[in-house]
Amino acid sequence: MKITYYGHSCFSVFAGGKNLLFDPFITPNELASAINVDLLKADYIFVSHGHFDHITDVVRIASNTGAMVLGNWEIYQWLNKQGLQKTHPINPGGKFFFDFGFVKSFAAVHSSSFPDGSYAGIPCGFAFDTPDGNFYYSGDTGLTLDMKLVPEWVELDFAVLPIGDGLTMGVEDAIKACEMLKVNKMIGVHYDTFGFIKIDHQKTLEVFKSAGIDAHLMGIGTTIDI
Repeated sequence: MKITYYGHSCFSVFAGGKNLLFDPFITPNELASAINVDLLKADYIFVSHGHFDHITDVVRIASNTGAMVLGNWEIYQWLNKQGLQKTHPINPGGKFFFDFGFVKSFAAVHSSSFPDGSYAGIPCGFAFDTPDGNFYYSGDTGLTLDMKLVPEWVELDFAVLPIGDGLTMGVEDAIKACEMLKVNKMIGVHYDTFGFIKIDHQKTLEVFKSAGIDAHLMGIGTTIDI
């Protein structure tokens, strides 16, 4: 699978012949200023929750690409009100089959509201089973024992986890999450964008390595194969 990082918690995975894009927050992110949001490819867009730093560019990218956008019921309704017609609801516990494979939603432990402050439903994470491999994106979350449920549905090749601490898991909890998810490969997201989630990259990689986890802190705009 090819994974491309666009900063903060926005990344894409090319799997099952489709471009899967997650939590697009690019245009307001100074660290991602070199990314042209209008050139992004997306067949599906997954939105983990309603916070501005995960949803800002959804409508723009979906309008450009014709991508189907998925999120919980409240996000689904909000997207429809924004004028998008190619949308699909998926709440925690739900599983749907698409042309790339299947996706199952899991609850995340976080808050969630739309930019206007209104309720945005339950935050979610997503597990994917595709012909090219399987992975889990937790969305913004604290460590939760529910992560033990994910491997019962999908045997994972890697996980994408927040590591910035403060508002989500930090490194120590991400290591415990990897243990629960039964993975030894991890891509870190949700760090450095704001002052209160900046991390020491070298120290972070050393801590993951000492725990036997192959961790990736990707440069914005870079692509790796897993």
